[in-house]
Amino acid sequence: MKRLLNVWWDDRLVGQLTQNQHGELGFAYASTWLDDEHAPPLSISLPKRAKAFTHRECRPFFSGLLPEADSRESAAQALGVSSANDFALLDHLGGDVAGAIQILQTGVNRPFAGLQSFPTVLNEAGLVRVLDALPTRPFLVGQGSMRLSLAGAHPKLPVVLVNGAVALPAPGQPTTHILKPPISRFKATTENETFVMRLAEAIGLDVARVEPRLVSGRPFLLVKRYDRAAGDDGQFRRIHQEDFCQALGVPPDRKYAAEGGPTFKACFELLRRVAARPAVDVLKLLDAAIFNAMVGNADAHGKNFSIVHDSDGPRLAPLYDLLSTVFYPDLGTTFAMKIGTRATLGELDADGWTRFAKDAGMTLPMVRRRVEDLRERIDSAIASVVSELGSHQFDQTVVESLARMTQTRASGCATSIFKR
Repeated sequence: MKRLLNVWWDDRLVGQLTQNQHGELGFAYASTWLDDEHAPPLSISLPKRAKAFTHRECRPFFSGLLPEADSRESAAQALGVSSANDFALLDHLGGDVAGAIQILQTGVNRPFAGLQSFPTVLNEAGLVRVLDALPTRPFLVGQGSMRLSLAGAHPKLPVVLVNGAVALPAPGQPTTHILKPPISRFKATTENETFVMRLAEAIGLDVARVEPRLVSGRPFLLVKRYDRAAGDDGQFRRIHQEDFCQALGVPPDRKYAAEGGPTFKACFELLRRVAARPAVDVLKLLDAAIFNAMVGNADAHGKNFSIVHDSDGPRLAPLYDLLSTVFYPDLGTTFAMKIGTRATLGELDADGWTRFAKDAGMTLPMVRRRVEDLRERIDSAIASVVSELGSHQFDQTVVESLARMTQTRASGCATSIFKR
């Protein structure tokens, strides 16, 4: 006997997600969706067709909506389901996910379309309780009628803001921000991510907006969602998006290039194939790859790059989850996606950059100019970013240490492109 979940886009039925007696997923578009030539596909990897998609074909997209690693295990344990059961997790968490869709039980005739209840504003004590709960109860699973999910391995919570205050969403309400507590295993991750994201913004990269906050002396980060937009009526609506693993049909458990996940070559080819303005987006991805090497973000894998599908056509999403991972000695320094054939900054040389330029479909002189340009921009902007973060009651020694390391690595990148 098949189990069924409906997939909605706003108030329209896109299709049905199924699970058979063997636990395998399937997905089929609704005939009304197929008949509408203006209705888009759910994913680049799931083009519109009458034939149902198999488990192998549809799992990368749907499993890619769910948390990973410890967050997935904790959520599954709190819900009393198997962490390997994508369908059961989506049944409990699919009410507000990345992108435009909602995944709801078949008894719900249409998704919640108007607020009949209100978001719950969190006071200081409530925020502290949320921060305490998230490590063992990701997305506050099982609490009330909230059904929320985001990809990623670390605790986070989709929220809304009410007059600037953090609030839990009303049932069915599109969330507008992501609350990210510090990662308990590592020192000052809020300071780290804020520094790297603000530096990226300061040098002109397209990034999600982040705001560090404190509650009872405890830091957390608010990230503004780029897959939400306010309408003329002031109500927020969902904007569709998918990460590169979803777009390329790669399951989230193979997100690293070394495990068969996306490489830079595949990512550049994807943008050239689907982006409305490929020349613009290819350059943005090039800058992102160089910037990640300079700040020491070795964890820039295929799920940390996304495509937004909006009225302007498919485009590279603003950058997100930028963190200097090499700042932590316990984490590896190997790039999630090699630059050419080189896996670390220390290995980078002219041959590695030459191969990378070929993978990106560019000339080496052009890549060299972008490396030098980003190094100069970082040198010009970094002092003001450090100064700005001094007003947030951060551990300034951490911020200054990150700045020194970034300047050293940026200089190393610029030198490596000439090294033989």
